[in-house]
Amino acid sequence: MTEFTKTLELKLVAPNAHKRQKLRETREAYQNALHDAFDAGCTTQTEANDVVVNYDLSGYAKNALKKYVPQLTTTDNAGELHDDHPVRFTNEGLRLDHKPENAIEWYVKIPHHEDYHLWMPAQPNPEQRDWLEALNAGDAEMGESRLFERDGTWFIHVTATRDVEDGSEASAEERTPIGVDIGEASLVTVCHRDDHSSPTAPELWADEGKTVRRLRKTYFTATRRLQTRGSERIAESFGDDLWNQIDDVFHRVTREVVEYAESVENPVLVLDDLTYIRESMDYGEYMNRRLHGWGFAKLHAQIRYKAVEKGIPVETVTPRNTSKECHACGEVGHRPRQATFKCSNDACWVGEYQADVNGAVNIADRYLSGESRSREHPNDDDSAEDGARLTAPQDSQADAEVQ
Repeated sequence: MTEFTKTLELKLVAPNAHKRQKLRETREAYQNALHDAFDAGCTTQTEANDVVVNYDLSGYAKNALKKYVPQLTTTDNAGELHDDHPVRFTNEGLRLDHKPENAIEWYVKIPHHEDYHLWMPAQPNPEQRDWLEALNAGDAEMGESRLFERDGTWFIHVTATRDVEDGSEASAEERTPIGVDIGEASLVTVCHRDDHSSPTAPELWADEGKTVRRLRKTYFTATRRLQTRGSERIAESFGDDLWNQIDDVFHRVTREVVEYAESVENPVLVLDDLTYIRESMDYGEYMNRRLHGWGFAKLHAQIRYKAVEKGIPVETVTPRNTSKECHACGEVGHRPRQATFKCSNDACWVGEYQADVNGAVNIADRYLSGESRSREHPNDDDSAEDGARLTAPQDSQADAEVQ
């Protein structure tokens, strides 16, 4: 096992004027406390505490200051301070909340003053979504967090640590690609080719797909009725319970996907590239809502971080036409039924085939053909800030009353 630590970046999405003011107040109080403790030459946590204790900051910020100032004065031997130090919080200060049913999926709780905190919608780096999922599930340990402003935009940096198994030394050519198809009918489908290049050992989580569809339908129907009746609090509580049930299904299925991969020699899990899925979501308001909330990103992230923990590499490929092409001859076919793929080539032996398995094999073949796509896309954007909020965690009562 190897311990990895990573700094995760979340961009706070369009804070309103009230919350921007609160963030500035927190930063100003922190800077004043930091400079006063530094100018006083504090070399111990006790000395620093005597200075910062009277400032209007949360205990998480004060405790971070008590550790940071002695480090500056004794370890770093700093002679002076610049004015743009980020606001630091200890590892207990920040909280994450994931709302996969929302266009803006992630929310972060930022300590403001001693009595209350702010919940802020946040847009993560798409490449770090799997780490956020690990933190949210308790499978990674949160460290110190830092709040800062850059070019008028507020950000949070969070350190995360987790143990990862050492992967095998197999080369890309020696690996067995396992195609992972995520959809609505079968929640997840996996398949790979055997030594004779024939699709083998497919596994489908179709019942789980039915369960999630039922829960999501219940969520949208019931919460709409409750909101119409003015029962907002009941609707939010009811929705949280349903999404926790969906999350339980996601965690179980993604764990079983990784267990499937562990049964294959030198596996590499191959997923559709999420960027292309997001870019192609333009099917009208109703279908966009269904697809956006379906959980592509969440399932991707959970598979990725659970695979990494087991030392199993994960690659992504361009998903274009993986559900439309025949895995045997490459001709474009069609789906007479949701779960059935029909090849248009009369000379092909396939005829009709299970559609999700056909897609999974095509995804695996994209890796074999060298079409795997690096996830380092500086221009990729999940466009979280473009979507409207459905539900969100609420600020603490003291701050809500101010608003």
